[in-house]
Amino acid sequence: MKHHKIIVSFFFLITICIKGVSQINYSTDVLVVGGGTAGVAAGIQSARLQVKTIIAEETSWLGGMITAAGVSAFDGNHNLPSGIWAEFRDNLYKAYGGAKKVETGWVSNTLFEPHVGDSILKKMIANTPHLQVLYHHQFIKTIVKGNQIVGAEFSNCLTGARITIFAKQVIDATELSDVMANARVPYNIGMEANSLTGEDIAVTQTNDIIQDLTYVAILKDYGIGKDCTIVKPDNYDSAEFDCCCNEFCSDSNKLTSNVTAQKMLNYGKLPNGKYMINWPSKGNDFYLNVIELSAGERTEQLKKAKEKTLRFVYFIQTKLGYKQLGLADDEYPTSDHLPLIPYHRESRRLDGVVRFKVQDIANPFQQKTALYRTGVAVGDYPIDHHHRQNPLAPQHLSFYPVPSFTIPLGALIPKYHKGLIVAEKGISVSNLINGSTRLQPCVMLTGQAAGVLAALCVQQKKSAIEIEIRQVQAALINANAYILPYFDLPISHPHFAAIQRIGATGFLKGKGIPYKWANQTWFYPDSTIKTSSLIDDYKSLATIHLHSDRLTIADAITLIMSTAKVQKITPSRLNWNVVDRMKLQQQLQIQWPKWKFTSFDTNRLITRLEFSVMLDSIVHPFEILKVDHHGFFKKP
Repeated sequence: MKHHKIIVSFFFLITICIKGVSQINYSTDVLVVGGGTAGVAAGIQSARLQVKTIIAEETSWLGGMITAAGVSAFDGNHNLPSGIWAEFRDNLYKAYGGAKKVETGWVSNTLFEPHVGDSILKKMIANTPHLQVLYHHQFIKTIVKGNQIVGAEFSNCLTGARITIFAKQVIDATELSDVMANARVPYNIGMEANSLTGEDIAVTQTNDIIQDLTYVAILKDYGIGKDCTIVKPDNYDSAEFDCCCNEFCSDSNKLTSNVTAQKMLNYGKLPNGKYMINWPSKGNDFYLNVIELSAGERTEQLKKAKEKTLRFVYFIQTKLGYKQLGLADDEYPTSDHLPLIPYHRESRRLDGVVRFKVQDIANPFQQKTALYRTGVAVGDYPIDHHHRQNPLAPQHLSFYPVPSFTIPLGALIPKYHKGLIVAEKGISVSNLINGSTRLQPCVMLTGQAAGVLAALCVQQKKSAIEIEIRQVQAALINANAYILPYFDLPISHPHFAAIQRIGATGFLKGKGIPYKWANQTWFYPDSTIKTSSLIDDYKSLATIHLHSDRLTIADAITLIMSTAKVQKITPSRLNWNVVDRMKLQQQLQIQWPKWKFTSFDTNRLITRLEFSVMLDSIVHPFEILKVDHHGFFKKP
């Protein structure tokens, strides 16, 4: 666990040239450091809110782990097509000719060639006003004034020029959360003991163990008869990959995945005869903890991961007989044809305003806090930890069952430092939960939320912790993003936005279900409502004085009228007559079929969907009841 003090440094906004080394300065509203999976979404979303935004990216590619690192297979969220993630996926469908064209491998419903993903993101950037991308810009250090991050310094990897970018708001979207660390914002690395998290997962002592990383390879089928075998790597021994598949296993009892060699390759089969080599079972996962190393030290250490991947490629070509599969020559602009960056599954993790833990996913509605009310990015993947290459790591954390979830806004915000929002894998979660929040769609949606938050900070001239959570959530809903992962009420539903807003109040709670590879949370819109289930949470809005066990339409009208009176909602504030029952009932009868509801019989039981839409349309509790970062309702 790392805790840092504040470093103070400030540079005046000037452009100078000293001893032949250029010093270039920029000024922007929002600076996103890192154009990876979260960073590109953050930059696009910030700019779409009319805020001047710069993304500074070290490589020539956008997308980070989904493109530059070669992990071009989305894990999770297939049934939660949310926000910019859904937009990116739709563009993949268009590029390849439909959803079925990208269901090429069995690890995912959405697989694609990395260079196609990069080109799509660049087109999205090109179509976004107020957004500029600076490629080949390596982060050097933050610029800090007191406890306020006011910008960052970079080096142009091509020219050597030093670039300073001043910003009203900085987003750390680097792969290993380097901005946060350099600014001395408190963070964590490794596993927390049960005593710290209360997660009860048999981690008895805090340690610095992180997940294995992978240097992915993209192989291409060059055709029958072609021999694409690479030069035999140093230190090659086929026994290193013993039991990676059925055909090569000295003891069948050692098999951790009972798959054939072809099925192993089809795990990450991509369109156009390519294969993503990212095989966790005696494949090319590699244990390295390079988080706290310098850039140069990281590069040197990561050679070990590259070498293992090349040994695995050679093994596939020789021992398994796939000589026609060679490193793709039309993907990466690298001399070795390997990806531009490794796939880091874990980074530093912010010590944020809140810490998201397994309890908040497993039983979100039964916690002392109500973090689900502050949700800004959804995920449905199980907790997936890769630790097979480190014998000191616990081996029981793979695919820990949880329902789908929403990440709280406070997990993106430092406790004490201003001017900084954290995205990518550096958000404030426990080590265990990082196994779910690290997956690609979830990271992209977290980045989108960071972009909304940063833009609002600029527009309102406030720090991130001061921004109303409801404003962030409303902007995300307007951008067709989920804030709660309701499986049975997709974005295409006519009342999607209303259910998202009512869900975030907690008056009508969903039910989470761990389900294979795509966990779920159900709202049950057609179910009726127990009056008793409303009492505890609804009292923040108004006291319920109903005696029936189940809520009828007539009861709902009574409840809404009494709520309007308590909240001092008058007809002049809206189009509903909340002081005259007969007139309100007539208005609802007219509106009922417009909402596509049937049978306006006030004596029948009202459904959860109907009540939610009524409540959202007439009372607007989402707007009335502000919440703090722990999900508690604020006092008026």
